[in-house]
Amino acid sequence: MIIQFITDFLKHRLTAKSRHGTHSPFVYQLADEVIYDFNDKSDYKNIELQRKKLFNDDSVITVTDLGAGSHLNKNRTKKISQIAKNALKSPRLAQLIYRLAKNTNPKTAIELGTCLGITTAYLSKACPIAEIITIEGCPETAEVAKKNFADLNLNNIELHLGNFDLILPDLIAKQPTLDFVYIDGNHRKDATLNYFKWCLPKVTENSLLIFDDIYWSEGMKKAWGEIKNHPDVTLTVDLFWIGLVYFKKGQAKEHFKLKF
Repeated sequence: MIIQFITDFLKHRLTAKSRHGTHSPFVYQLADEVIYDFNDKSDYKNIELQRKKLFNDDSVITVTDLGAGSHLNKNRTKKISQIAKNALKSPRLAQLIYRLAKNTNPKTAIELGTCLGITTAYLSKACPIAEIITIEGCPETAEVAKKNFADLNLNNIELHLGNFDLILPDLIAKQPTLDFVYIDGNHRKDATLNYFKWCLPKVTENSLLIFDDIYWSEGMKKAWGEIKNHPDVTLTVDLFWIGLVYFKKGQAKEHFKLKF
């Protein structure tokens, strides 16, 4: 699996373009002003200080894993520092999610997979007047995330605890439209495609769906391929680590690979 992942990464680097290799004005602007905006921002500082605290937290919690290849719950004890180092999105990627959210300017943002809440915190800072809805399957991980939200004084986050498959349909039903959805969890083909299909009735031409770890497994690669080919999807951006999905009306279907 690791060898295949490395092979996929190398193939992606060889075939992906930079902002100057895109002929789409929308994608060029997205790349220039959002994806490749590596300037430091004041919102980043406190969140990264919180990340460092997690890296040094040797408290032990019981982690319940509801997805990532199994239908069965798996309970394991882990140090918070271990989870932080192995499961959190890197600053580079979490800050990209921040910029994408800020650019989309959603009224509501939904995240599947809270983990310790660092990426959720970035969403909250990016969209301070939006409602940030996040779902986490592990009770003890969710408690750590809540503490991080309190420490960072974030007040626009609504955390739901439980199985994505049970919670997400009801959340979607309550939304008039879906502005921004970040799917990071339960990396199985069928589950990923279900989340995508559940979102479709509520997407608009301004919606952005983000799928994490699109090269994580053969199943995820197949799911990403099916999402790209869906007739409602008009534009995708493959950044290897994540895939961006847009539904812009009146636009010819296009798929882009960009280096990140």
